[in-house]
Amino acid sequence: MSEQALKYLKENRDQLLTKLNEFLSIPSVSTDSVHKKDINEAAKFLETYLNDIGFDKVEVQDTGGHPLVYAQYNQAGPDAPTVLLYGHYDVQPVDPIDLWDSDPFKPEIRDGRLYARGSSDDKGQVFMHLAVFEAYMKTEGKIPLNVKVCIEGEEEIGSENLYQILRDRQEQFEADFAVISDTGMVAKNQPTILYGLKGFTGIEINVTGPDHDLHSGMYGGAVRNPVVALSHILASMKNEEEVVTVDGFYDGVEPLPEEERELIRNVEGEDYQETTGVKETVSEKGYTAKEHTMARPTFEINGMYGGYQGEGTKTIIPSTATAKITCRLVPGQDPERIQSLLEKHVYDVAPSGVTVEIKKEKLSAKAYKVEPNHPLIEKAAKSYTKAFGKETVYVRMGGSIPVVETIEDIYKMPIVLLGFGTPDDRLHSPNESFPLDSFDKGMETLAHYWAEVIDK
Repeated sequence: MSEQALKYLKENRDQLLTKLNEFLSIPSVSTDSVHKKDINEAAKFLETYLNDIGFDKVEVQDTGGHPLVYAQYNQAGPDAPTVLLYGHYDVQPVDPIDLWDSDPFKPEIRDGRLYARGSSDDKGQVFMHLAVFEAYMKTEGKIPLNVKVCIEGEEEIGSENLYQILRDRQEQFEADFAVISDTGMVAKNQPTILYGLKGFTGIEINVTGPDHDLHSGMYGGAVRNPVVALSHILASMKNEEEVVTVDGFYDGVEPLPEEERELIRNVEGEDYQETTGVKETVSEKGYTAKEHTMARPTFEINGMYGGYQGEGTKTIIPSTATAKITCRLVPGQDPERIQSLLEKHVYDVAPSGVTVEIKKEKLSAKAYKVEPNHPLIEKAAKSYTKAFGKETVYVRMGGSIPVVETIEDIYKMPIVLLGFGTPDDRLHSPNESFPLDSFDKGMETLAHYWAEVIDK
């Protein structure tokens, strides 16, 4: 059923790329109010395209923040499954602009890659879905299954408004399963099934000593130094074997099954030493670096500051010190409970002579995992392999996509993560890009997948 659609995609590739470039040219930066008009323009682009494709219902819905683009296609009939397609049209800021080799909002193709902000995250991947729907409508006169489209404009700033909408308008988004293409593959042209995402939570530790910076010669030895106190606290939270030493942190975490360790061993992906520049990798005792990154909890200090930061020396005892901590979580760990455990540990080990205050990260999410042998996952793997000509590998990812956990929690539907990005895409960084191979083979994968889903 997908052959005519595939032919259409190949014959109309140039026109589709031109249309994608129009989408990428809109600077829909969600975090900056200067771009409010551009956000609305991006939503309008999607509204127009979905209407042109032939969706039954297309709406730009108010969220109290940036608009949500919603669409429905119901012409496949009551016996056909319904998919909820989620994506986002907002993008990250481009700073620092001087590090870009070309204008981030003037798409440019170089060495087989399309360079532009949003090319990979997530405009390019959203567009691929719409192009495949267009191909089916132009050739078959219909899309093989019923579709609900949810494309938001606030993913890069936390999706707060979307979560409430998903809860308040459950019937609007009900479906048999969801598909999200806001992820990637372990390597270019290596089809990858992502069957798990980590959860996320964090805290900020603020340590206060004297009410102003003190002369270190006059007061050293009499007053607790907040930076030293904070260092003691942080050093007590993880040991040299990369094991988190906070009581209860691993409660509920199941050992990594041998079947999953085998799946991870089969992944020939990123070389961490090569891509990060480190001399050697480190990981939790008993686990490889890949196993730790993909499937075990992590504890990281994202920032630590206090005292004099300028050139030369300033002999002071700082009055304050701060550390920001985030944890990536696995199934069995509740974000709020982890926050409470971290908080208790900090207060228990905090030395005398300082005051400690904890701020809890508002944005948290539970981990998500679907069984690798789920029929919808197996059909996705088959479709990937058809398009890319290589066996599909199965991985869990160290990153978090909070909306995945929210959809799963509210709707209890399976979620298929069909991503086509690569480790070289430079998401959120200057010179973001997307391989044209992923553009072509990704659309081919999607065309196969919709046909596979309805094949019983």
